[in-house]
Amino acid sequence: MDSALVTRIRHTTIFVIRLALLVPLLGGMLISTAASLPTSRTLAQFRTAALAGEIDRVNYRDSDSGVLEWLEWSEAPLVWHHVDAGFTDTEGPYTTARLMTDVRQASAPPSLVRESMAGSSGNDFLPDRPFDIPGGWWVAVSWGLAFLVMLCSTPRLANRWAWFWMFTVGQIGALLYLVLEPRPLWRGPGEGLNRGERVSGGRGCGYSILLAITSVIVAAGIGGLLEWALG
Repeated sequence: MDSALVTRIRHTTIFVIRLALLVPLLGGMLISTAASLPTSRTLAQFRTAALAGEIDRVNYRDSDSGVLEWLEWSEAPLVWHHVDAGFTDTEGPYTTARLMTDVRQASAPPSLVRESMAGSSGNDFLPDRPFDIPGGWWVAVSWGLAFLVMLCSTPRLANRWAWFWMFTVGQIGALLYLVLEPRPLWRGPGEGLNRGERVSGGRGCGYSILLAITSVIVAAGIGGLLEWALG
């Protein structure tokens, strides 16, 4: 087989693999952002939506007495709402037992997840975003494969330690790696660009903190746009 053809096939294959890993990560980031910034709703609105079968997932937290303290639900992957106060109506306190009754009476019962406490996934190694989404195994697989590719390659812009910090602490390092290494995606398939001075591990650690802060700001902006667009 012609060597030029083999080279083009190899470059195209690498390009397609990068896109295949990038798409799930972008989707997971979008869903995670929507889930982390739910819009406020009342208890009555939740019960109406639940009985109408409009809810597909419910996350809740209750007190020792069984009264709900926090309630969050999804009506679509990008549509999340929550109730964090006012868990009393004309029928009295809204307890876990009443929640179960409403769910059983729904035309399409949602899945229920009892949260022990609010916060992140609790994993000290993996970034919170975008792993903290329901059923996010496909995001985890994409992130893991991108991380493995980074470890087994010689990155162009930064060394492995720098990318390690940006993958983990930086939250969105995997996205940047797939877009930029070894050749920016917008330049299409082709040979990797020449390496200049690479970012060291120490500088990469500093950049990862800036990336983490940037990811929070970007997530807030995306959340605001989703709330405006989807209500």
